[in-house]
Amino acid sequence: MRKWQKCHANTIETMQEKKYIIVVAGGRGTRMGGDTPKQFLPLAGSTVLMHTLDRMAAAEPEAALILALPHDQQEEWQRLCNVHNYTRPHTVTDGGDTRFQTVSNALELVPNDALVAIHDGVRPLVSTSVVQQAFATAATTGAAIPVMPVVESLREVVGDTSHAVERSAYRAVQTPQVFNSTLLKKAYSVPYRAEFTDDASVYEASGHNAYLIDGNRENIKITIPQDIALAEIIISQQ
Repeated sequence: MRKWQKCHANTIETMQEKKYIIVVAGGRGTRMGGDTPKQFLPLAGSTVLMHTLDRMAAAEPEAALILALPHDQQEEWQRLCNVHNYTRPHTVTDGGDTRFQTVSNALELVPNDALVAIHDGVRPLVSTSVVQQAFATAATTGAAIPVMPVVESLREVVGDTSHAVERSAYRAVQTPQVFNSTLLKKAYSVPYRAEFTDDASVYEASGHNAYLIDGNRENIKITIPQDIALAEIIISQQ
């Protein structure tokens, strides 16, 4: 228990930074074929989520770190922190029934007039340069999201038919997505809608533009067992 308290000793209330990082981790691991939530799966000596938190904190060490986690997973997270002697300072808040509600809950810990990053807990391989560029771009534009060009051919399906579409007109979206906190909190004050697929879509629905920056190809989202194997290889090469 003492290590868990040390892990959280540096709470939001005691930090004065104007940068905040919200890591959203609500996966249940169903597509992994097991009962372990994918953010808790072993990865290179610790867990997926620990690698994610460490990557984000290393890129922006002065930012306050917030972990949004389902309440029923928090005891297991405490146990894993003890097992791995994980003492990275961060504050845990309850996740909601949806990602939209989870982010909305976490934003209650973030003041206005700050920069806030929202990052997937199962993206442990984001690069330092992407995180820093996202913060820098959002500081001048209000919002920044990392994207990657689509490398495979795309087809649009309409009923029983389909047709090719020009892939150069599309981008694959990654996280962290970084925003002016005042604008993002206002955007999240509306009821959930089905078209809210990520934080940028919520932000844009409030009438603002999100600016694109280059992501990094290694910034994969851990979803299936093969992703863990790939992440292990990437980490070993880095």
